[in-house]
Amino acid sequence: LREMGYRTIHAGKAHFGPNDSYASDPRNIGFEINIGGCAYGQPGSYLGTEHFGWAKKNRVQRAVPGLEKYHGQDIFLTEALTLEMNDAITQAVDDEMPFFAYMSHYAVHSPFQGDARFAANYKDAGSERHANFATMIEGMDKSLGDMLDHLEKLGVADNTLVFFLGDNGTDAPMGDVHAISSSAPLRAKKGTHYEGGMRVPFIAAWARPDSSNAFQKLRPIPQDVINSRDIGTVYDIFSTVLAAAGGEQGNHIVDGIDLSPLFADEAGSANDREFLMHFPHSHRSSYFTAYRNGDWKLIYHYDKTSGPSDAKIELFHLTEDPYESHNLASSNPEKLQAMLKAMNTALKDSDAQMPLTKKGGKPQWPNL
Repeated sequence: LREMGYRTIHAGKAHFGPNDSYASDPRNIGFEINIGGCAYGQPGSYLGTEHFGWAKKNRVQRAVPGLEKYHGQDIFLTEALTLEMNDAITQAVDDEMPFFAYMSHYAVHSPFQGDARFAANYKDAGSERHANFATMIEGMDKSLGDMLDHLEKLGVADNTLVFFLGDNGTDAPMGDVHAISSSAPLRAKKGTHYEGGMRVPFIAAWARPDSSNAFQKLRPIPQDVINSRDIGTVYDIFSTVLAAAGGEQGNHIVDGIDLSPLFADEAGSANDREFLMHFPHSHRSSYFTAYRNGDWKLIYHYDKTSGPSDAKIELFHLTEDPYESHNLASSNPEKLQAMLKAMNTALKDSDAQMPLTKKGGKPQWPNL
């Protein structure tokens, strides 16, 4: 996009690489402007009075960088990032440059601190953590509204395409994962192989819909249309944005597809595409592969001790059972075998790393 003349702006959580790595600074991987992005996956604090960090041994740690002018002020991190992003967009418009603005709020990640601007709205919410979480959501909602209003003020709303999505399922302070979860009614939470950990809302819209606008005619998005039929994933955003900007992927190998036809709700469906989520290492729901093909989803749990002979397998039909409460692995052996073969093929095509058995250190490929 920069080669095409776009101003590329990042604001908020980056978390693209660990400390001191090349990718820890978004400016090293394509962004011309970075506002508050670094290696941290969460801030030390959301409060300007605490310098957006947490005090330890007489110094502030995990402070969000680049926001020093707000230090000591009574301002929430979400608001500070919004103000800075709007300023950066204004500068791009003043410079007569098209822009790609990536607003990646630290909210609603922990620590779950209350945004005082909205505290009165949730005084009867129950626990303090629940109320704090609700204020963080409302703050993010206000941020989106403020940005849309700013685009309108600058006169570029009708030419600006907006995507809104989460990066994973909830990790909200709403009780034990098997009790109450704000991913409900989907099963489980962030980091898991169930839909509550991997399915998130996605919204695509023009900042100001106008059916007579030339850009919008090229990529029409009907209003008030909900598509729960098709599958998209976060790496489709690259292909979609590049296509909207008029760019080409060239000879690069790119996993994603352009989602624009789905926005228009055109005939045809992407629901038969494959989706692979592979965790060959320990993290929450350790050592698993989740594979989806159409309505069917397979979850393969690797056994680090015994190997494939003791692997646990789950099979769900998501249209009939979106809550993943009925494991069909034993009752549908033919479909199970077909899904295992397809998953194996997808893993090999991706040159996937496989977990190793404790005895012998051999890669664990599923038994077919």
